Amino acid sequence: MHSAYFTEEHNLFREGFRTFLQAEVVPHLEEWEKTGTIAKEIWPKFGEMGYFGIRYPEKYGGLDLDIFYLVIWLEEMQRINSGGFAAAMWAHNYLAMTHLLKEGSEAIKEKYLTASINGEMIGCLCISEPVGGSDVGAMLTKAVLDGDEYVINGSKTFITNGVYSDYLIVIAKMDIADNPRAMGVFLVDRDTPGVSATKLDKLGWRASDTGEIAFDNVRIPASNLMGEPGKGFYYVMQHFALERLIMGINAHARAEYALEYTLQYMSERTAFGKSLDKYQALRHRVSEMYTEVEICKTFNYMVAANLDKDVYVVKEACMSKLQSTKVADQVIYDCLQFLGGYGYMEEYPLARMLRDSRLGPIGGGTSEILKEIIAKMLIDKKTYKTSA
Repeated sequence: MHSAYFTEEHNLFREGFRTFLQAEVVPHLEEWEKTGTIAKEIWPKFGEMGYFGIRYPEKYGGLDLDIFYLVIWLEEMQRINSGGFAAAMWAHNYLAMTHLLKEGSEAIKEKYLTASINGEMIGCLCISEPVGGSDVGAMLTKAVLDGDEYVINGSKTFITNGVYSDYLIVIAKMDIADNPRAMGVFLVDRDTPGVSATKLDKLGWRASDTGEIAFDNVRIPASNLMGEPGKGFYYVMQHFALERLIMGINAHARAEYALEYTLQYMSERTAFGKSLDKYQALRHRVSEMYTEVEICKTFNYMVAANLDKDVYVVKEACMSKLQSTKVADQVIYDCLQFLGGYGYMEEYPLARMLRDSRLGPIGGGTSEILKEIIAKMLIDKKTYKTSA
C-alpha cells in the first residue's frame, strides 16, 4: 500500500539499518537502560554509516536523502524497544542539528554540523523551563549583550542529551525594543564556565540522559547567536512541525511493533485448550488496533511527503502527534493486557514499552497544547507565520 513512498532503495536502506541496530546497539541496550548512559562509542558508528546525515547537505558530510529515509530510520529504532536510545539519537539529529543547519553561520556549520553528522559531537536543544514547559512565551532564561559577548542566565529542564552532550542549542529571551517575544538561538559549548547539569530520574526513556541545566553568567561570543536577533520564537515554532511529526511516526512504529510481538505471543500461548488468537473478543480488538495504527501511519506518511515538499504542515504535524501518541498508548496498554501477568514482567517488552510510550502525549508539546493550536487554526482561522 505504501509503495508510493518507498522504493527498492528505501527497502535496502531499511534492511541495512535493521542489521546495524541488531549488531551494534541491541547487545548493549539492557546495560544502557539500567545505567541511563549510552556509550559514546555508538555515536561515531552512526556517523560512519551516514545515519546522522540522512537529511543534511553533502557539503557537510551528509547524504541529502529524501524524508522517507528519515521515516525508516525512526521506525526501525522503535523496533528495538528503547524509547530512550531512539530519543537520544533523534534529539541530536533533528532537534539540535536542525537549528545548526537552518540558523547557523557558515563557520558554525563547518565546525559543529560537520562534527555532528560524523558523530564526533553530540548536541541537545534547550527550550523547556521549570516554570513553563509547553509555554515557550513564558520563558525566563535571558541573554544580554555585553560588548562582543552574550551573557546567559536561567535554567532549562527535561532536556534530552542534557547531561552528556558536547554543545547546547539554547533558546533565550533578548532585550529588543517593541518586541516582548524577542528570543535568540544561541550555541553554547558544554565546557563554557557557568554551565551545569543535573540528571533527572524518569519513568521511561531510561537509556537517555535527561537533564536540568543551569546557566550562571555564561559568556559566549556574540557570533554564537544563530539567525536573526529576536526571531528565535519563530525558528522554534517552525521547527516544531518536524519534531511533532517525528513523535507521531515514532508512535505508529512503536504501536505496530507492539502488535507484531503480541500477535506472535497470542499464537503460541494457549488457554482453555486453544491459542489466544482464536478467541473472538481478542481477535476483534486486534483488528481494531491494527486499523487505528494503519490510519495513523498512512496519515503520517502523507504529512511527511508534504513536509518534504516544503509545505508548512503545522496543523497536520500537530494532528499527527496528537492522534498517533494517543493510539499508541491505548494499543500498548491493551497489548500488555493480552499478555496477562507476563505483560507486567520486566523480561517481556511490553512493560518498558508502556513506560516509554507514556512520554508521547507529553513531550514536544502536550496533547492539550496541540488541541488548542489545532482549534486556533480551525476555529479562529489563525495562521502561523514562518521566520522568513
